[in-house]
Amino acid sequence: MIDINKVINYLKTLQDNICTALEREDGSATFIEDSWHREGGGGGCTRVIANGAIFEKGGVNFSHVFGDQLPPSATAVRPELAGRSFQAAGVSLVLHSNNPYVPTSHANVRIFIAEKKGEQPVWWFGGGYDLTPYYPFEDDCLHWHQTAKNACDPFGEEIYPRFKKWCDDYFFLKHRNETRGIGGLFFDDFHELGAEKSFALLRSIGDSYINAYLPIVSRRKHMKFGEREKQFQLYRRGRYVEFNLVYDRGTLFGLQSGGRTESILMSLPPLVRWDYDWHPEKNSIEERLYTDFLKPREWLNQAD
Repeated sequence: MIDINKVINYLKTLQDNICTALEREDGSATFIEDSWHREGGGGGCTRVIANGAIFEKGGVNFSHVFGDQLPPSATAVRPELAGRSFQAAGVSLVLHSNNPYVPTSHANVRIFIAEKKGEQPVWWFGGGYDLTPYYPFEDDCLHWHQTAKNACDPFGEEIYPRFKKWCDDYFFLKHRNETRGIGGLFFDDFHELGAEKSFALLRSIGDSYINAYLPIVSRRKHMKFGEREKQFQLYRRGRYVEFNLVYDRGTLFGLQSGGRTESILMSLPPLVRWDYDWHPEKNSIEERLYTDFLKPREWLNQAD
């Protein structure tokens, strides 16, 4: 059986470690902390960074919410959870940079438990991380995916390709027919390795995020950019907003279960633009994002 307190302690430590590493990389801004409580049970700690040397806006959130029953929107998809109490805990983060050459990144790790007297608990882990570049570089993409693979490999050689494909499929904007970025890892409803090994996989993925992201930030944060690059970044951020508000399970679950709205929508960028029926110039670097990167690719096979 899962020890929820052990998982919660890990998640709080992960939040601390990620915030410390990000503050050190930014060098000028620190996270402000906002503890909150949910009327239906539980609460969390939202940490937000803004107007830094690198990070225009970002947040690293911890939450632990619980209740006597799930909202109908959740049990409609999983009817076996009807009539069960639930607990959900996790760390979720999104970082939006000032520099268009520094990608947006997203990560989360979480646990869900549903219980009913006289029956076995239903539990699973989920999470992952994905990268959304505006001006992508192949060596950044290779590093991102190699770090993800290294985190998964101790648990079976099939884990990375499976979670990588899951990420490509999940972070796909059907109405745009394009991926949100260059992918990474995504998994949900995961319990097949048993309690201890499944938790160990969650920790491996959570702990690898900083190793995946910060080297990319360090390489790109001093690159010069102008108004053209900034406007393209703002335009592409619109895709991020569209995905989160239309498809993202965590956003939808948080809003439907009575979570704190400000913390849930923390992931949205501070500035964004939409242009009607815009298309990049032929043979431009912006066009290359669409032709070469916004579709599933087997990055690591190409590196061999």
